[in-house]
This record gives sequence, structure tokens and C-alpha cells, in this order.
Amino acid sequence: MKHVLTCLAAFLLSLAPANAGTICTLVTNAQSGVILLEEGDCRTRVTPASTFKIPLSLMGYDAGILENAYAPVLPFKKGYADWGGRNWTQATDPARWMQYSVVWFSQQITAALGLTQLKKYATDFDYGNADFAGDAGLNNALERAWISSSLKIAPIEQVTFLRNLINRRLPVKPDAIDMTLTIIEASATSDGWVVAGKTGAAFPRQADGSFNRAKSWGWFIGWAHKGNRTLVFARLDQDERRQNGSAGIRTKEAFLQNWDQLAKTIP
Repeated sequence: MKHVLTCLAAFLLSLAPANAGTICTLVTNAQSGVILLEEGDCRTRVTPASTFKIPLSLMGYDAGILENAYAPVLPFKKGYADWGGRNWTQATDPARWMQYSVVWFSQQITAALGLTQLKKYATDFDYGNADFAGDAGLNNALERAWISSSLKIAPIEQVTFLRNLINRRLPVKPDAIDMTLTIIEASATSDGWVVAGKTGAAFPRQADGSFNRAKSWGWFIGWAHKGNRTLVFARLDQDERRQNGSAGIRTKEAFLQNWDQLAKTIP
């Protein structure tokens, strides 16, 4: 048994992207909620970053702000967040928003919802600390409460939220769940799993309020289905040095590359 645990620990370490450390790997049974694998610190809250697009999608569809996968189409305007490059400077619909993780599209939804509705939805979803205060004194809650700011969630809370989503236990219209599940990207593995999920990346704040760009968090959360089995997972990594590109995408790529092997170790 000791040998098996040692091998599993070594394998989990190999799942992290190069130059990143793993904070948490968590896998549960989608139906029962039984934790099948918990490695690392899965109980401490950090920023959800772009994984917040999943609950925000539910809110947007439930409130009628979003219509379907391809409507509304919103134009990019000068002054919108554009640090995501060319993919963020084009007209965007809900499917494209989720695919390219377009921050300004999120900001249009949060602006339409307003703080009162955002807080109510997050509380009803039991989503982390449900805190939409934003950065102290900056009045920026609708622009970035979920990005290195006041809203925080732990990996274990992410998994609980996702279980409630796929088991349709969240207090939103059925169509809101249908459309959200439709626009979340999924990919098939060589061993027959279909893995769906969302990435997220953000920098921690330093004491002076600036970003620590050498320590980006990288999230990948979602669920994996094969046959009659569905597993829900959360993976949280953190860079050990400054790197190019999204820590969330690196986390996703490393996780998917090793998912089939990891799944074989899960009871």
C-alpha cells in the first residue's frame, strides 16, 4: 500500500506544468459527492478568475441577458479589456466568450445584472464567499471582483458548485443550465473520456496592491464522463516563475494530457 501511495504521489507531481507547482488536485463522484482523490490544499479560497464564467453564464441566461449560444453578439469597443490579444478585439457571442475567455464580455453581463443580483445569485449558488465588494476604495466590483479581488472560492467549493450544476440542483431556469452546458468546451481523450471544463488564471496581490506576476494561479475545473461514470474535478496550480501565456491553459493542457492515467488510479 505504501508503494502504491508513493507512486500516486509521484504521478500527481508529474501532472503539473513545467515551472509550476500544484496546490490542489480534487476529484469526486458526481452523483454521491464522495471524494475519490484529494491532494494538497483544496480548502483555501483564492480568486476564481475566469472559472467565474460558468456561474456568470447561468446568471446571464437565467436573467435573459444571454439568449442562446450565438446571441447576443456584442461588438468590441475602444476602452474594453484587450490584454487577451486579437481574440478579444472582435465581436463576441456567448460561445466565443466562453471559448476565448473574453473578460470585457463578462463585464457587460455583470453591468447588466448589477451588484444586487450578482450577490443574490452567488449566495443562492453557495459560491465561495459571494463577495462582490471589489478592490477597496476603487468602485470596480462590476469590472473585476472575480479577478484577484474580493470574490474567492476554494477548490472543494468549486467541485460542489459543479456537482450542483450538472445534477441540475441550482435555482435557475432549466434553459440556463442547458445553455451553459452547451457553451462549455469539451474534448475527448484517447481512453474514451469526455472532459468538459473551464480554465482561469490570475495573479496574487502583493502587500502594496500590485500583482505578483511570477506566481500566477492556474485553474482547470470541470467534469469527465465515460460510460455510466461521471467525475467532477478541480485542479489549481501556481507558477514558480514568470512565464508567457495563460497559467490556466497550461494547467488544462497538463491535466488533460495525464487524465487517462490519473483516472485509472481513482477507485
